[in-house]
Amino acid sequence: MTVQPSPEQDVSAGSFYGQFQRGLDKKGRVILPAPIREKLGAEAAFITKGIEKCLLLMPAREFNRRRERMQNLNLTSAKARKYKRRFFSNAAPVKPDGMGRINIPSYLREYAELTGDVIFAGVDTHIEIWDAERWRRHQEELDDEEIQEDWEDLNI
Repeated sequence: MTVQPSPEQDVSAGSFYGQFQRGLDKKGRVILPAPIREKLGAEAAFITKGIEKCLLLMPAREFNRRRERMQNLNLTSAKARKYKRRFFSNAAPVKPDGMGRINIPSYLREYAELTGDVIFAGVDTHIEIWDAERWRRHQEELDDEEIQEDWEDLNI
C-alpha cells in the first residue's frame, strides 16, 4: 500500500529548490533569498567547496549527516582522506546578519570565482552557489540532448 501525503502536508518542507540571483557586495556578503532563509530558519548553516566551481550551502543537520557518513570512510584510502580534507578544511559556519546577508569567505569566493552576481540553486538537501555566468553556461550544457540521453540509466 502506498501512502500518499495529505494535501496539507508540505512534501518539500526540508527541500531546497528553485533559482535566485543576487548581487555580491565588495565585502563578500550576499543577501540570502527569502525562501532559503525561511527554510534555514534559526538553524546554523555551513558553506564549503562544491564540485564544478560552485559552493555548497547546507543546514547544520545536512552537514552533520554528511559528516557521519564520512566517519565510516576508510582512512587508509587516499581518496577518502582527500575528500574529507577538501570538504572539511574548506567549510565555514555562516549565519545571516540582521539584513539576511551571509559573508562568503574570500577563499571560497576565489575558488568559485564569485565577483558580481551569484545564483542560489536549490538541489534538494542543499543549495549550490554559482557565478551567474558560469551557471548560465552550465544550464546550457544540461539542456543538451546528448547529456539528457545519458540520464536514461538513472531510472528516475
